[in-house]
Amino acid sequence: MGKSKNITFSDIAEYTHFSKTTISRYFNNPDSLTLETQQIISDALVKLNYKENKVARILANGKTEFIGVIVPDLYHHYYSEMMNQILATYEEFGYKFLVFIGNENEEMERRYIRELMAYKIEGLIIMSHTIPSKELAELQIPVVTIEREDEYVSSINTDNYMGGYQATSLLARQKCDILIHINSPTPECIPAYGRIKAFRDLCEEKQLRHQVFICEEQSYESTYNSLLPIVEEIEQNFRGLKKGIFASSDTIANVLLTILIRKHGTLPDDYLIIGFDNSPISREAVIPISTIGQQIDVIAHEAVSLLVTQMNERKKRRPVLQDKPVHKIITPILIRRETTEGIRPWGEDA
Repeated sequence: MGKSKNITFSDIAEYTHFSKTTISRYFNNPDSLTLETQQIISDALVKLNYKENKVARILANGKTEFIGVIVPDLYHHYYSEMMNQILATYEEFGYKFLVFIGNENEEMERRYIRELMAYKIEGLIIMSHTIPSKELAELQIPVVTIEREDEYVSSINTDNYMGGYQATSLLARQKCDILIHINSPTPECIPAYGRIKAFRDLCEEKQLRHQVFICEEQSYESTYNSLLPIVEEIEQNFRGLKKGIFASSDTIANVLLTILIRKHGTLPDDYLIIGFDNSPISREAVIPISTIGQQIDVIAHEAVSLLVTQMNERKKRRPVLQDKPVHKIITPILIRRETTEGIRPWGEDA
């Protein structure tokens, strides 16, 4: 078989009787053409079996259709699920993603951003916490952050305070004798701080006995080793009391559950546990974990959608750029499972 011919802009122009400039505008600035003209060219591409040369298009208009993403780590099930959902938006929006894992290293993340900018990314999604939003806002491309300090850039966040209040209220309604919150070190400027604030506010409002523990959460080993003495302190100080534990992430909740099962053979009746995220580990745990669902799929979709809206505006002939960041808040959902509702016999439907 003979080699098929590559269809050029000249071929399309000849077929449609439009100029090559008009054909170029169809690919690079379609809004500048009438809908009728767009349809004629679109039909011609089908008839001619046009195969787009992505590299040539990038060289022609400088638009790569790449979005950069910096995620702190993939150890936390929340971040790995968020990446799954972000990548899944390709089918709807058509943007590809260049992903770097920052590992909370500020200089490393700056280097990654410089490399992403060299690849001519059109926008950036940031989930890590190291670089101030004021510095991100100076990049001259649209930036959307997820669950981090966001004073100078657009963001999508969960209503963390509402979620923390939901979790604490559930434990309070279960008539726990002591309410416990386990969190990783969290500055007040981070949206997730709302979880610990809601816990303290409700406990003080209802005059409930409570205590907060801080847990390192960099890896499974660090989380496990940090939780071991916390569990020993809880068992020593609150023996015989009904303990309601609100963990600030499903990752912490799952490691805590593992420690208790290894120690007691099961989750003792005097323990209730609720996590935060609704990442897959919460429902896949050996005992399914109650949690506050962040609607990760919604957050991911809203983040990409907001970024694409801002990127598309910049492609217009007369763009109207936003004069202040856009902040969207997603409502969390209380999800009750066996760690607060009681363990079901094996084989019984949820």
